[in-house]
Formats: sequence, C-alpha cells, structure tokens
Amino acid sequence: MKLPGKIAIIGGGSWATAIAKIILTQDTDINWYMRRDDRIADFKRLGHNPAYLTGVKFDLKRITFSSNINEVVKSSDTLIFVTPSPYLKIHLKKLKIKMKDKFIITAIKGIVPDENLIVSEYFAQEYGVPEENIAVLGGPCHAEEVALERLSYLTIACPDKDKARIFARKLASHYIKTSVSDDVSGIEYGSVLKNVYAIAAGICSGLKYGDNFQAVLISNAVQEMNRFLKTVYPINRNIDDSVYLGDLLVTAYSNFSRNRTFGTMIGKGYSVKSAQIEMEMIAEGYYGTKCIKEINKHYHVNMPILDAVYNILYERISPTIEIKLLTDSFR
Repeated sequence: MKLPGKIAIIGGGSWATAIAKIILTQDTDINWYMRRDDRIADFKRLGHNPAYLTGVKFDLKRITFSSNINEVVKSSDTLIFVTPSPYLKIHLKKLKIKMKDKFIITAIKGIVPDENLIVSEYFAQEYGVPEENIAVLGGPCHAEEVALERLSYLTIACPDKDKARIFARKLASHYIKTSVSDDVSGIEYGSVLKNVYAIAAGICSGLKYGDNFQAVLISNAVQEMNRFLKTVYPINRNIDDSVYLGDLLVTAYSNFSRNRTFGTMIGKGYSVKSAQIEMEMIAEGYYGTKCIKEINKHYHVNMPILDAVYNILYERISPTIEIKLLTDSFR
C-alpha cells in the first residue's frame, strides 16, 4: 500500500471543501468525487465550490474532478469519505471497485442509518477493508474556520498509528495542528454524540435558557458521553482531550454549528421538517439521535439527554415539557 499516495475526496459539501483546502495547502494534487456534473462544471467555471465555502479559491490544475465514483476510487490510494451519513450507502451502491487495498479515512460525523454502524465498522464489515487500513478524522474543527485559516486542531485515529502519523503530516500546516490516536470507535461515537448534545444545547437556547444552564447541560453531556464510550468501547482514554470534550464544546456553542442551529429552531417551535427545509443543510445529529437510541437498547447506558432529544425529535413531545423534566434530573 502506497501512503498517502494519490488522495481522493469523496463528497462535495463544506467539510469536504475544507479538507480539500487543507490537503492542497501542501504541494500535492487530488482527485475529487462529486455526484453532480453541474456542480463540477460550476466549480471549474468559478474556481470555487459553487455551494459551500464559496470564498475559498482553488488551483484547478491540481484537482481532477469526476462524478464517477469508480473512476476516482480506482485511481486513488487514500479515500477520504466526507458525505452525509444518510447518503453514504447511495454513493457506495455504485461502487464496483474493491477497496481492500485502499487506505480509508472517514470524516463523516454520523452513523450509517438502518445498519446502526459507525462508518469504520461499516467499511470493515460490508467491504472487507482491514481495520488497520481504516482511520477516522476528528475535531474540534469547523469548516468555516478552516476556510478563514484560523488555528484548528485535528486528530487522526487508526489502529496502525504509523499510518495515522503519515496522514497527519499531510494535513499539518501553519493553521492546522495534528495529533494521532488509536481510539477509532471512541472518536467516532463521540463525534456522533456531540452532535446530539449540540441539538440539545440549541433547543435550550431556543427556549431561552441562559448560559448558566448551558454550562450545566454540557457538563452533564460530557459525563453521559463518557459513560457510553466506557460501555461500548472500554479502553484507556481521557475524555477531556480536545477530540472528545473540545469537539463537544465547539459544536454545542459555536454559531457555525448546524446541529446547534437545528436545535435552536426546534426550541423556537419549528417542526423537524420545517427546520430541515429552512436550513438546507444536513444536521447529522438528527439521524445520530435515532441510531444511538437503537444501539443503546443493547447497552442500557443511562443517557437522559439523548432520551430527551429523541423524545422531542421523534416522539414529538413538547420541548418545553421534555427539557423541564431534564433540568429536574441535573445536579
């Protein structure tokens, strides 16, 4: 296996665009898969992504675009998947090329719906990719701040930490600092849960709960995350590390957080459908809430915040009532 070799971006959203910018900061060329030919044509005409992070200009000579996923996978060594989790299976259904000899990096902050598997498990089980060839890219890191070249931190997790270090060097720059880990499952589950808790923070903001309560909410959220991670994947980890706690904090508090924005709309009285339509972007936490709820049926971890968000989004219980019950359980 050639590492990192030719790198491919699979996806055309804001995080995919930010990752492309990070990689192209160094002297390299990339392949870039987008499903829509019209988006590719507009990208080539404008010199930037026509729909996301439009202020980021690209050197088009260093990018090979294609709407053919087989073409991109075949000609690449490292595949960075950055599609919304609900659409991952749709893209992969078109794939005929084997991925066993590729290095897979998932930058997807979600769970594969219906399968209730984190993405690394999905690639291992469904596509036979060896676990040592699968990595996960963790935050805390918002695409919008990468676009502005504000100092950001990324963690690359892989069972083979030498491979993680090789890719980490490819990402490092004057505005990106990197670290490595072998906690693939913990970081992936944590990245799903932080979106759920960001929705909770947004709901509370929409209901006019103040900063004092938000601090209590997030303090309880990190404890809830820790209980779940210890149960599902019990290894020695420090939940206070930036890839866990830091990612939770930035997603729960930042104005760039689409999950917080989605939650705020729900707290203000929007229906789920109307909030999704108005946002025009995927709030991964909506799907992650249901998936984690299903997964937790096997583990029975005490997760009152997850349960509250699930009841609001899927059982249509009043946010006012559900959050009031939640506040009574906090200390």
